[in-house]
Amino acid sequence: MAAIYSLYIINKSGGLIYYKDYGSAGRMDTNDTLRVASLWHSMHAISQQLSPVSGCSGIELLQADTFDLHCFQSLTGTKFFAVCEPGTQQIESLLKYVYELYTDYVLKNPFYEIEMPIRCELFDMNLTQSVQKDRVALLGQ
Repeated sequence: MAAIYSLYIINKSGGLIYYKDYGSAGRMDTNDTLRVASLWHSMHAISQQLSPVSGCSGIELLQADTFDLHCFQSLTGTKFFAVCEPGTQQIESLLKYVYELYTDYVLKNPFYEIEMPIRCELFDMNLTQSVQKDRVALLGQ
């Protein structure tokens, strides 16, 4: 069973710009992935406003019975979140690494338009390698 079910990248206005499924049990169609991204963006924004702690950056971890949802938000407002098995460790570091890949392969690509869907082969290739490497490390624990 895969440790990471899926990975999402949402732009600062809440639009889904990247989605990758890594073998989750129930595959979602395109509309469902857009709904999940939109819902997460809204929940994240509401949690920032309702938090009793000043300077709260929003929800970082949502735990459920069948999955965990980890989120990393960059300084520009782009959100990276992964849906994974409950109790999966080191997802925060993986999301930060995905952000590094995003800055290296997507933002530095002269053909990429900011806030638009990501279509970059080098990003896909390096992301797949890092997730596979992370899976092997998680299975070894």
